[in-house]
Amino acid sequence: MQEYTRGDILRIVEEEDVEFIRLQFTDIFGTMKNMAVTVSQLEKAMDNRCMFDVSSLDGFSGEEDSDMYLYPDLSTFEIFPWRPQQGKVARFICDVYRADGTPYEIDPRHVLKREIASAEKMGYTMYVGPECEFFLFHTDEDGVPTTLTHEQGGYFDVGPLDLGENARRDMILTLEDMGFEIISSHHEIAPAQHEIDFRYDEALVTADNLMTFKMVVKTIAKRHGLHATFMPKPKMETYGSGMHINISLSREDGSNAFRDKNDKNGLSREGYYFIGGLMKHMKAITCITNPTVNSYKRFIPGYEAPVYMGWSAKTRGPLIRVTTGSGDNTRIELRSPDATANPYLALAVLLRAGLDGIKNEIMPPENIDENIQKMTQEQRDALHIEELPRSLKAAVNELEKDELICDVLGEKLAQKIIKAHRKEYRDYYMQVTDWEIANYLYKL
Repeated sequence: MQEYTRGDILRIVEEEDVEFIRLQFTDIFGTMKNMAVTVSQLEKAMDNRCMFDVSSLDGFSGEEDSDMYLYPDLSTFEIFPWRPQQGKVARFICDVYRADGTPYEIDPRHVLKREIASAEKMGYTMYVGPECEFFLFHTDEDGVPTTLTHEQGGYFDVGPLDLGENARRDMILTLEDMGFEIISSHHEIAPAQHEIDFRYDEALVTADNLMTFKMVVKTIAKRHGLHATFMPKPKMETYGSGMHINISLSREDGSNAFRDKNDKNGLSREGYYFIGGLMKHMKAITCITNPTVNSYKRFIPGYEAPVYMGWSAKTRGPLIRVTTGSGDNTRIELRSPDATANPYLALAVLLRAGLDGIKNEIMPPENIDENIQKMTQEQRDALHIEELPRSLKAAVNELEKDELICDVLGEKLAQKIIKAHRKEYRDYYMQVTDWEIANYLYKL
């Protein structure tokens, strides 16, 4: 993360011929929004004097006082490499504040910052590394996205089987121009499916980076005549796209709080307790990490996504996997989330749930070092293995019951999310699908 002063930014803007500034923020559903100003308004923007009306934004409506202010985080200043080289476009990621100078309580970035501050009081810093999958599909003659692809590439395939490698390379080069450190990229299991992984970092930086990452991937895909989608399950009978989240906690002295080289799993007591907290609250967390109707079509046995709640330090397929690596690299990998999640809210609830485990010394169930999905139901019942919620409706019900996760969000935001998701599920449930027409219309 680059630290900029006002003077640094004013100098860079002049030297680089920047003409437009985008003030970006994220709504409660994880969608990036922005307001653009010209460079003549830059100092006003950095003085936190750019006002906007939240009443017309999904999820933000209903405020009596709807005038809010965008507070730019100067460390997030970046110039868009794909925009014109004369009259360039730059951006800040912003926090949303009320007119009285207090943070807007349902601003997702504020929710995460609040949880990070609580963790710091306990002596911990959360580090996160996401593994973000997406599909690259063709668009039609009008530029409308389809689910069509000409390729049949599979896991780790190369060109010419991987028809998306040129687009993926340009995405990586653009991300690197914007300060990302790309760790790896590859073709995923399904045709037209890809993954790009970037450097592990502190939770807020990672959440900001995820929003930027999705914007860059979609922008560069469009320049290649393709549509990038983070939809979890765009096609039936194939693999869906997830966003595995790797988590570690660092103590104030810089040591890894999850690491214990003398433990059989390489895991400290804090590590076990963190997993225990995640497991305790996982059903409610799923409403935040998997927030769409389509998310639950990924939770199908046989397609690698976790379905059952178990953890292991030895197998790759459980809900939670512990990776010890060498030295201080011990991490907890949560395999259920997908990229439709609002990253600020997802990381906030994961952090609070894990710290709840540490505070209350919640031990997780015994680790299961075999493939849970290949067990019989009788075997799973004997081990008291529970399922993740299998629909958005079920996940919303779990969220509503979990006081701790609702407290992370705050009463107002929690109620907005519950109301919106219930409406989405109701709208979905009322649809008459092609499958129903094909199977029922002619014979009933």
